[in-house]
Amino acid sequence: MGKGLFELRARGKDGIGRAFYCYLKGKRIVILHVFIKKTQSTPQRELNIAQKRMDEVNHG
Repeated sequence: MGKGLFELRARGKDGIGRAFYCYLKGKRIVILHVFIKKTQSTPQRELNIAQKRMDEVNHG
């Protein structure tokens, strides 16, 4: 997704689940936001939520 933000995809009964995550120092992975994708492209609202949370995690 860019700028340190990554995406994990999982298929289930209700559709394709997406999880945005980032890495922190010390080899930690932080799940930032999870949602069920219903459209072809990733909604900007969902991406904005993950980016905001990544900034909070990285900068307090």
